[in-house]
Amino acid sequence: MKALSLTDELVKVAERVIWFEKPEEALTDPIRFVTYAMTYGTHEDMKVIKQYLSDDDLREVLAKAPPGIFDPRSWAYWHLKLGQYPPPPQPIRRFE
Repeated sequence: MKALSLTDELVKVAERVIWFEKPEEALTDPIRFVTYAMTYGTHEDMKVIKQYLSDDDLREVLAKAPPGIFDPRSWAYWHLKLGQYPPPPQPIRRFE
């Protein structure tokens, strides 16, 4: 996935959805950032993100999402919205 620019709009989204770290840090990992946005973001947050990413980029986020961020409802919603229904099992944490 392409890197996301450090724009004022994306910084505001990052401050809301990954409140526990600096936006500049959150935006360095676009997969993780967009996973949080798809789970905790508002419709307006996603409109901002869609200015920078395509549906194929969002499908890549679903395919590479880190475990433990998506809740079941968001996981099902985004798979349906992006034409991937029924959704596969959610990513799970593995302890070795």
